[in-house]
Formats: sequence, C-alpha cells, structure tokens
Amino acid sequence: MAKESLKAREVKRAKMAAKYATKRAELKKIINGNDYEAKDAAIIALQKLPPNSNPIRQHNRCKLTGRPKGYIRQFGISRINFREMALAGLIPGVKKASW
Repeated sequence: MAKESLKAREVKRAKMAAKYATKRAELKKIINGNDYEAKDAAIIALQKLPPNSNPIRQHNRCKLTGRPKGYIRQFGISRINFREMALAGLIPGVKKASW
C-alpha cells in the first residue's frame, strides 16, 4: 500500500495540470508559430508556470493500492491486484490461460 502523501501528490498534479491546460496550450501555440518576438515571451511565461502543471509529471497509480509500478492501463490497477481479481472471477471476460 502506497503512502497517502504520494497518492495525494498525484491528485494534486492532476488538478494542477487540468487548471493550467488551456494556458499551457496557448503558450505552446505561440511558441510553435512564426512570431519570434512573441515566442521569446511565451517561452519565459511557460517556464514560470508551476512544474507540476505539466501533465508529463503525472504517474499512473493503481486505483486500489496506489502502487506505481506494474500498472495495467486497460483496468487501472496493478498487475498484482489484476491477478488476484482475475483468479477470483471479479473481472468479467478474463480467465487464466491454459493450453
């Protein structure tokens, strides 16, 4: 089980990324444009945004335990919880392979 502070940090990053998404997109549009004077100002403005407002800093975590590694995107849980739930029959359409 992950520490509550680490889970809270990820929630905080997600909120901050959503808050600054439009501003970040506008600045990126200016940076990718042809106006070189506005480009310099946009780069500086982008650098002044909080680091956690960048969606790249977010990390996928298991919804049940908060484990950061072994995350299965399709189900939103870690490989360990996935295996336990699949063997218990809690995930519809998933069964252990045998051949």
